[in-house]
Amino acid sequence: LAMGGLKLVPAEAQVRPPGGQDENRLVASCIRCERCVEACPRGALRPAHIEDGIVSVRTPTTNFNDGWCDFCADENDGVPLCVAACPTEALALPADATAETTIIGKAVLIREWCLAWDKNNGCRFCYDACPYEAIELDENGRPVVVPDNCNGCGACQSVCVSQKEGSYTTGATSRAIIVVPESEA
Repeated sequence: LAMGGLKLVPAEAQVRPPGGQDENRLVASCIRCERCVEACPRGALRPAHIEDGIVSVRTPTTNFNDGWCDFCADENDGVPLCVAACPTEALALPADATAETTIIGKAVLIREWCLAWDKNNGCRFCYDACPYEAIELDENGRPVVVPDNCNGCGACQSVCVSQKEGSYTTGATSRAIIVVPESEA
């Protein structure tokens, strides 16, 4: 839907922080205070921009180019600080939620943009960074995502050097490994 040139709904689904996977509840409950963004010790969150749709403006979305989500395991007894900071429960998790069982999104590897695939240079930053064994190396030492092990934490995306190290392939618009909403994986 468009209103005076502005999108009322996001053009693409957003990867939300832990507890924000119910998009309707998040958008309806979020008061856009940005406390969750401020609470994130890894810099993995940002407020949504107007380009993400006017309904989503200032709601929390991920920023895995700058950081990743470790569920704040060392800071708050395993309860993500973004969830604890939310005054309206727009970010809400079941009591038994863990980093392993909470799916934020899924990593997708774009082979045409990946240094290990495109240049066969042995790059394995994403493999080394993944804390969940969601990335394996194939017989040629190239990374491959294991979707069933991936919770979308963004560790792989945060360390990908494809755009810094010369893998600018025609059409490349992001890093070679990105986290997308689970519905788009």
